[in-house]
Amino acid sequence: MALLPVADALGRLLDGAEPRAVETVGLGEASGRVLASPLYALRTQPPFDASAMDGYAVRADDIASLPARLKVVGTAAAGRQFSGAIAQGESVRIFTGAPVPQGADTVVIQENVRDLGNGEVEVLEPAVLGRNIRAKGLDFKQGDLILDTGRLLDPAALSLIAAANHPEMSVVRAPLVAIIATGDELLPPGSNPGPDQIIASNAYGVAAIVRSVGARVLDLGIAADRNDAISTLVTQALDAEADVIVTLGGASVGDHDLIHGVLTGLGMDLDFWKIAMRPGKPLMFGRLGKTRCVGLPGNPVASLICSHIFLKPLLAKLGGRPYSPDIRNGILDTAVAANDLRQDFVRAVARETPDGLIVTPYMVQDSSMLRTLADANCALMREPFAPAAESGSACQVMMLR
Repeated sequence: MALLPVADALGRLLDGAEPRAVETVGLGEASGRVLASPLYALRTQPPFDASAMDGYAVRADDIASLPARLKVVGTAAAGRQFSGAIAQGESVRIFTGAPVPQGADTVVIQENVRDLGNGEVEVLEPAVLGRNIRAKGLDFKQGDLILDTGRLLDPAALSLIAAANHPEMSVVRAPLVAIIATGDELLPPGSNPGPDQIIASNAYGVAAIVRSVGARVLDLGIAADRNDAISTLVTQALDAEADVIVTLGGASVGDHDLIHGVLTGLGMDLDFWKIAMRPGKPLMFGRLGKTRCVGLPGNPVASLICSHIFLKPLLAKLGGRPYSPDIRNGILDTAVAANDLRQDFVRAVARETPDGLIVTPYMVQDSSMLRTLADANCALMREPFAPAAESGSACQVMMLR
């Protein structure tokens, strides 16, 4: 079977991926969610002409000639407006956020006013008409479109929604990802492994990548290398209505690699298996009804690199949010050999310098070496059959952090 190019594999993985459901959530639960329908303001903000500064509300005509002596006839504060109107020669002590009294058209900041005592002040510096006043509706007016479908609800968006008087909103349901690790050799962290066992690590990194694009995680633990054990966990994922089932390991060609058989036996339509990529050749993808099944390699580095390249854009699309990998141009500071038929993602360190982004690939790239991946901040991207490149050559990297 010919190896599928990475771009083709990604295209097939994303084909038809759309959000499956929406739900209504309150403001306190909406952070990081994606808006499913447009929102319109339910009120006007500010709802009145408001003072932008602490000072005195005046008539501009009264301070056309300076210094100008004015009578102070009251006070206006946020939530406690001055109920009257000011006349010629009058002013109102006003604080930030307070409604501007009727008759006033300018606010003079307090630093430019001298208190004369006996209820009088003297304006010492000029202020143009309308200065330091936020006009009614300056931010938005009732009925205005404030946020459109697809907006990621970040802190500014949530504050805007609250100011527009929406206590809740319709959002895209966050995709649910069920993660199943497989292997008799695996034990959870904190265990005392035997001489032929190792600690399972992949699920934790994959789960973090899943959450980084707003998806939810259902960690179903470790399945033994038995068809019934794997089938039981897959059935649990389907019962939970997982949008994506991610299996870790067991998707290769060994006698104990059982994922293909179990999933196809449950009705999965296999789309592809094996791609022209290093690390990550034994990547599998198929559909089991509405659920997408992604079989990640068992080697931890391959598993995590594949998650960056394939899971992130898939889950972003299922979650209705935009996503594009952080691809940057750089300069190699180490020679690299010619590439073979697989697209290579080489762990490397990129550092900003006055001459540009300098990229240093690690010399040892074994796909079991998590420490190297943790130290790397990017993956050097090498196309299939790329020729050898000397130090100083242009290159491209995918930033990992």
